[in-house]
Amino acid sequence: MESKDDDGGLRCLVTGATGYIGGRLVPELLEAGHQVRCLARTPEKLRDYPWAGEVEVAEGDVTDAESLGAAMRGIDVAYYLVHALASGPGFEKTDRDAARTFGEQAKAAGVRRIVYLGGLTPADVPERDLSPHLRSRAEVGHILLASGVPTTALRAAVIIGSGSASFEMLRYLTERLPVMVTPSWVSTRIQPIAVRDVLRYLVGSARMPADVNRTFDIGGPDVMTYRDMMQKYAEVATLRKRLILPVPMLSPGLSSHWVGLVTPVPASIARPLAESLRYEVVCHEHDIAEHVPDGPGQPFSFATALSLALQRVREAKVSTRWSSASTPGIPSDPLPTDPDWAGGSLYTDERELDVDASPEALWRVIEGIGGVNGWYSFPLAWAVRGWLDRLVGGVGLRRGRRDAQRLRVGDSLDFWRVEEIEPGRLLRLRAEMRLPGLAWLEMYAEEGRDGRSHYRQRALFHPFGLLGHAYWWSVSPFHAVIFGGMARNIAQAADRQTESTQR
Repeated sequence: MESKDDDGGLRCLVTGATGYIGGRLVPELLEAGHQVRCLARTPEKLRDYPWAGEVEVAEGDVTDAESLGAAMRGIDVAYYLVHALASGPGFEKTDRDAARTFGEQAKAAGVRRIVYLGGLTPADVPERDLSPHLRSRAEVGHILLASGVPTTALRAAVIIGSGSASFEMLRYLTERLPVMVTPSWVSTRIQPIAVRDVLRYLVGSARMPADVNRTFDIGGPDVMTYRDMMQKYAEVATLRKRLILPVPMLSPGLSSHWVGLVTPVPASIARPLAESLRYEVVCHEHDIAEHVPDGPGQPFSFATALSLALQRVREAKVSTRWSSASTPGIPSDPLPTDPDWAGGSLYTDERELDVDASPEALWRVIEGIGGVNGWYSFPLAWAVRGWLDRLVGGVGLRRGRRDAQRLRVGDSLDFWRVEEIEPGRLLRLRAEMRLPGLAWLEMYAEEGRDGRSHYRQRALFHPFGLLGHAYWWSVSPFHAVIFGGMARNIAQAADRQTESTQR
C-alpha cells in the first residue's frame, strides 16, 4: 500500500479480522472503496474468507511492537477490534499493554486515525466499580484516546446480529425455556444495537475530521429490559409469550453457568456478558450522527434487527460467529503432521474403508459433519460427552456450525475447530473440549478404483502427564463403537447420497 486510491479510498488496518465484528467489517470497508490490510497471528485462518483475495494480510500480534509497527506502515486508519473476552487472570494487563503498544506504533507510523469499538458503560457507576471486563474496555478506550493519534472510540451495549454471542444467548434462552427462573439482571434497562448499524458507524468513522478525538455512544432506538428483549424475540420468532421469574440470589457467576448449560455460549464467555448486564447501559448522546448521518429507518429497531438476524440463520448465511475469535491452541502446540512427532507420545486410532460412492460424494458427507447432521455414530455417547464438557466449563456440542454445508479454516464445529481443510481431500479438526491433552480428528476422501473412493480416518491424542495417558486407556475400549461406527456410517451415507442422485 503506497498511496490512497485515486477515488479517495483510505488505507485501513483491521485487527481482529478473524473475529465476529472484524470479519464483517472487512468486506464493508472494501465495498466503501478502501484498501484493507488485516493483522493476524495465523494468516492461514483468513484464507477461506470470500474476501481473502482482495486484502493484504500481515502476520503479527497487537502485543508485538515490531510486527505491529510493520503492519502500520502506510496506513491511514487503524481499527482496534481485539479483546480478551474469555481470558483468565491478567487479561486486564494484557489489554492495557496491547492498547499502549497499538497507540505508540500508530503514532510512530503516522496513522491518521484509530477507530475502537468498546463497551457502553453506565454514567452513574465509577469505572473502578465496574466489572473487570467493562472496566478493561473503558481503560483501553482511554489509552487510545491519549495516544496522540485522533481516535474514535465507539461504545455499544448488546449487539444484535446473526452469530453474535449476545444474540445466541438471547435466542437459545428464549427458544428453549418457555418458563424460566432468571437472574435479576433481566430487569435492567439496555439499549441494544443492530450489527449493521455498528458496521455502518465503524466504516463512517474512518473519515472523521482530524480534530475529533472522543467517545461516541451508539445504540438503536429502543431502550428495554432483557425481559422485554426475550418477549420481543418470542414475538418475532412466533413463539408463545414466555413466563419469566427473576431470582435475586443468582450471582453473575451462577447465572453464567446457567447460561452455559442452556445456550451454546460457554460459561467463560457468558460471565463477562452477564456481568455487563447488571448495569443500566443506555446512550446519553447520539453525536455520532453529526459525522455518520442516519438514513431513513436508521438505526434499526430491535425488532428489525432480530428479524434480519433470524433470516440469516434460517437461510444459513451467517458470515461470522462469536466463536470465530477463539483460537485452536497456541502457536507452540505441535501438529499431528510434525515429523517424528516433536511433542512426545501420540496415541492414534485409524480406520479405513473402501466406499462405492465417488470421492465427491464422500467429501460432501465429510464436510457436512457435525451440527444438525451429527457425528454418524452413537449419538447418545456424543451427547453425554458434550454434557460432561459443559458441566466442567467447556464449550460442549451446542456451538454447531456457521454454515450447514461449507467449512473454512478457523470455523468452530461443535466442540471441535477446523484446523485444516483441503477441499475434496482432507478435514482436520482440533478438539476444544476439556481434555488432559491435545486431540485431533482427521478425515480423508481419497481416490479408489473404478470411480470408487477410499475413506481414511485418524483420531490422535497427545496426553498431558499421567492423567492424559489414563484418559486415553479409559476410553479406548469404546473406540470401536465410536470411531469404527463413524467410519462405517460416513461410508454408508456417501453411498446413499450417490444412489439418490442416480435415481
